[in-house]
Amino acid sequence: MKSQYHFNFEDLKVYQKAIEFDEIAHHQIKAFPKIEDYRLSSQFARAADSIAFNIAEGSGSSDAAFLNYLRIARDSSRECVSATTKAYRRNYISFNEYETNRGFLVEINKMLSALMKHLQNKNN
Repeated sequence: MKSQYHFNFEDLKVYQKAIEFDEIAHHQIKAFPKIEDYRLSSQFARAADSIAFNIAEGSGSSDAAFLNYLRIARDSSRECVSATTKAYRRNYISFNEYETNRGFLVEINKMLSALMKHLQNKNN
């Protein structure tokens, strides 16, 4: 069911992709062993959440401020690459899940970079 209330940042494809990735990551994290609750699970969940959170939070700011939020989102997406690698190497996720995550994260990084470039060019 779709809400009758709408925010402009929800139209951003990169925001939608970040939300989709976040749900995939959280589904995977549920299967991690208990020992990882306050370690890899927590770090991965926070980094995955941070991508969409920063896009949303920064969208209402000036272009310069939005760029900073997008940089943080991009940093968080790169943190998710590391978390994905650790999860795969520890046999918590399959190779297919590893590849799916990496595919999403490459796409998110490209989209964030393109949006950042657009904002920078707009102000030059």
